Amino acid sequence: MLDKMNYFAYRTAAERYAMARPYFHPLVMEKVAAHWLKRIPFARALDVGCGTGMSTRALLLIADQAIGTDISPEMLAQTEQSPRIQFVQAPAEKLPFASHRFDLITSCMAFHWFDQPRFLREAARLLKKGAPLLIYGHGFAGAMQGNPDFAEWNNQIYLQHYPNPPRQSVSVSQQRLQQTGWLHETEVFSHTIPMSLEQLVRYLLTQSNVIVRVEQGSQTAEAVYDWLRDSLRPFFRQPFEQMQFRGHIWYCRVP
Repeated sequence: MLDKMNYFAYRTAAERYAMARPYFHPLVMEKVAAHWLKRIPFARALDVGCGTGMSTRALLLIADQAIGTDISPEMLAQTEQSPRIQFVQAPAEKLPFASHRFDLITSCMAFHWFDQPRFLREAARLLKKGAPLLIYGHGFAGAMQGNPDFAEWNNQIYLQHYPNPPRQSVSVSQQRLQQTGWLHETEVFSHTIPMSLEQLVRYLLTQSNVIVRVEQGSQTAEAVYDWLRDSLRPFFRQPFEQMQFRGHIWYCRVP
């Protein structure tokens, strides 16, 4: 059974997240716009599990108005306000909106934390007839372009030192969508992001495997920062290295 602990219900974790997570979301919005060109712009979009609001802000590239929801008030406290965005604290499985209100629902890097059957039923209730659900993710591939030794450090040292906490191992599955009546198409992508040593260290401090150690008190953020910086320094032969990321997009709709 999925551990129900909210790893992001800490002010300090939310602050690190807001400061250090890469803003990759416009790249996904470009792909969405190409996929659903005739639907752009969406009139009203809902972003579920919005965290610090980066994914909600990116929705303004393809939607007139957006609402972001998250269960963590600490994450919502880091959001940037906009006249076209509203933020609401609510669980993904029970959202406080009228049925058939939204032209698009999205969830970015949060679906694997949800009670997925309940969320999918809720999304079907909230969407207008034929309107789509977009589930997408983006994560560090644990690799540095041109340096295979980094991947070995990531797998054999970093992830052994800071193992991933309990979560649903598959963010989206074809079987789960079919069981709940959704049709879907998928797209995968990869790209690199230039990062300095400092940027990479601060990014790794936002990952749930580190958060669970720091916010539960077994290590301080300062101690983890120092260990990461010392461990990673030999890999940086120039001020910025190309770090490899990959992502997936599931374009879903109820027939």
